[in-house]
Amino acid sequence: MARLTLSLSCVDYDRTRAIFEEKVRVEGCEIVGTPMSPEEAFHRAFKFQEFDITELSMSSYMNLVAKDEAPYVGIPAFLSRMFRHSSIYIRTDKGIDGPEGLKGKVVGVPEYQMTAALWVRGMLQDEYDVTPADMRWRDGGLEQGGKIPNVSLNLPDGVELETIPTDRTLSDMLDKGEIDALMSARAPSCFGRNDKVARLFPDYRAAEEAYYRKTGVFPIMHLVGIRRSLVEAHPWLPVNALNAFIEAKEVCYRNLAKVGHLFTTLPWPVDEYEAAKALMGEDYWPYGVAANSAEIEAMTRYSYEQGLTARKLSAEDLFAASTFKLAKV
Repeated sequence: MARLTLSLSCVDYDRTRAIFEEKVRVEGCEIVGTPMSPEEAFHRAFKFQEFDITELSMSSYMNLVAKDEAPYVGIPAFLSRMFRHSSIYIRTDKGIDGPEGLKGKVVGVPEYQMTAALWVRGMLQDEYDVTPADMRWRDGGLEQGGKIPNVSLNLPDGVELETIPTDRTLSDMLDKGEIDALMSARAPSCFGRNDKVARLFPDYRAAEEAYYRKTGVFPIMHLVGIRRSLVEAHPWLPVNALNAFIEAKEVCYRNLAKVGHLFTTLPWPVDEYEAAKALMGEDYWPYGVAANSAEIEAMTRYSYEQGLTARKLSAEDLFAASTFKLAKV
């Protein structure tokens, strides 16, 4: 029987590697995988729709869904998740002694709608009563000038956002004290080089573990999207793809648990794996809508409150209906 030949773009994570190595298959398909960075995958997906199955920024995807402009249909395989207390960098000479110290400050962000910044702003508002309108925003390239956002925005009144000159970078501006703080998924190059640049939460792991204990939320960064025309032509494809990503993650879990020979280049990865399970549960990186209802509700609320979507989205807006309840044996 002929199989669909489909292109796949995502990071070669330990949790996706079994698909790239063809140890796990998407039933009914031949997958042509192209591993790449998230930034490249997003650019090529949102600008040119180059790939059939692709890793997507959750925030940018929600923005397009709210406009009825999304060329992809989401499946609840969340390839990237990360607590984001570590993603706030500050100048230590600007009087920022804690989250509340960000009020009135000029804060850089590579893209205002980027998922990392969405979560940071939401966390600051929910946990510390620091709202987006309390800060003055500057967007632009982190290390290279001329960065162009992937989506257009219509921000609420009172939120100031300006784009920095195309010949400047946010890292350089933070280095020189021209901005007071930065929210970024990647560490700026000035961090570790300039002793006046530090993290807002120096012991970010302790802060993130405390946040999880309080909220039970493990922030979602990226999902998987399938080209909408393919879903319409092959309605079986979303579940088959989701099942493959679930199986690949299970392979990853099994490898992390092996103590006889280590699959990661760290001295105590099995201890880290056991610690994560002790804090967050056996399946601490869950896929599926039901298992992520708290995260999805938080993201859709943040996106609406921050003006990134014109309406409050639901899970039904974001994910293929067939992926909500998978068959059980």
